[in-house]
Amino acid sequence: MHLELYFLMINCRNGIIKHILIMEKSKIYTRKGDEGYTSLVGGKRVLKTNSRIEAYGTLDELNSFIACLLEEVDNREDREFLLRIQYNLFSLGGYLATENEDKSCRIAQKEVDLLEEEIDKIDSLIPPLKFFVLPGGCESSARAHVCRTVCRRAERRIYSLMEQVEIDPVALKYINRLSDYFFLFSRKQNFIHNIDEIIWENPCK
Repeated sequence: MHLELYFLMINCRNGIIKHILIMEKSKIYTRKGDEGYTSLVGGKRVLKTNSRIEAYGTLDELNSFIACLLEEVDNREDREFLLRIQYNLFSLGGYLATENEDKSCRIAQKEVDLLEEEIDKIDSLIPPLKFFVLPGGCESSARAHVCRTVCRRAERRIYSLMEQVEIDPVALKYINRLSDYFFLFSRKQNFIHNIDEIIWENPCK
């Protein structure tokens, strides 16, 4: 599907940056991608295996998995924070999908700081980690682990893109902290639901 996207940014009272998409109406299918090409923001045609497509496509995948995680999270503050992450990932996806002279991404350093604050907050709540743990436990913990691993893949895709173009360091810091957040969030979910973590045991002993 080809859409001309225009980003408008507004600051809400709670500090969450929302993005309004104004899209020119078009058909769901255009047949323009049948030969393996798609359009970046601005109209440039590239292969669907292009590093930019891989990078922002993986962010889109991560955003979808966060939606799945949200279906298992009831805490209002956690839900609002996850929604904030979704907004930021959408902004980052728009940045990666655009070739222009502006090298700054649409995420402020403040968002990295907020992630670090949330990581520290969760880390102070849960027991210290003394062993390697396996993904799993309760449903929300398992889904958070999926988000963590997809986030790591998104980071690798962005670094692959950075081999070709300049990437804003804030974007790299944000996506790196985000995977740490999902790891801590997965542990928090097991903790608040009184589910024992799955401790890794070496089967080769």
